[in-house]
Amino acid sequence: MASKLTFNFPLRCLYWCPRCCTNSAWPAPNASKPRPFSTANSVQAIAAPAIDFSSTDNIPPPNIKNARVVPASPSYFSGRPDFTDNLLSLQTLLRKYQTLPTVAPGQAPRIAWRTVSQYRLLVGEPVRASKYHQVIEILKRLNQIHPAVMPPDLHEAMQVYKRDINPYAVVRRPAIIDTDGRACGIGKRKSSSAKVYLVQGQGEVLINGKSVNEVFGRIHDRESALWPLKATNRVDKYNVWALVSGGGTTGQAEALTLGTAKALMVHEPDLKPALRRAGCVTRDPRRVERKKPGKLKARKMPAWVKR
Repeated sequence: MASKLTFNFPLRCLYWCPRCCTNSAWPAPNASKPRPFSTANSVQAIAAPAIDFSSTDNIPPPNIKNARVVPASPSYFSGRPDFTDNLLSLQTLLRKYQTLPTVAPGQAPRIAWRTVSQYRLLVGEPVRASKYHQVIEILKRLNQIHPAVMPPDLHEAMQVYKRDINPYAVVRRPAIIDTDGRACGIGKRKSSSAKVYLVQGQGEVLINGKSVNEVFGRIHDRESALWPLKATNRVDKYNVWALVSGGGTTGQAEALTLGTAKALMVHEPDLKPALRRAGCVTRDPRRVERKKPGKLKARKMPAWVKR
């Protein structure tokens, strides 16, 4: 039969708790008295001697082991450091000279700026077109400053973004009337070209030594060849002698249109607005699109067959 064990000492918790551990024999945690703060045994820091920067003899030599190369530009770690430097320099110039007198946008000197592809080759960075557009807008604003007060540093900074050849500086040689009273005009359309001589007369027309009816079988081509004279009511006042080559009848007829209009403007420059309204002054740049490999024509695809 099992015996019942008895204990002569009171049972207490294994850990201290406020219910049963009120006896002073079981001390409460963190019951020790706080120690007084003292700095008697603390280590005191000693400052280094001051460095005299007035002379270079007192400066200590640099630590070569921990030295590193510092880039000259703060934009070195960006994706486009040269472009960023150029943009920041132009913005600085704009803030510096924005109070100078300006001229109207139409009166500012015409300058051909570099294209985005030319600028990419210049800096050697993949610059986006939208980012380069910001540079162009700043350059256009700086170009509006009056030329009489243009600062030299600003003029030098803008030279970097100009094209090597300014197409606006090219002046077209004026057409003249020769001693025989003839005015010459050259017109082109597609692969056709025409050289037209216009002289005052009774309305005779010769194209490659033939009449208009012999050269052009279609009525539309005949009308197109002499359309500048008909639009200005000058059919009976000028004789036309032309040389055409290349292309087909439609291209040659429209090349004659442009050449005749240019020759007519030499005789009567006041007719240019009327000829422009008639559509005889602008050169038509449209051409036949080339055929691509794998296609029947320029864009036509062959019939799709399932099997």
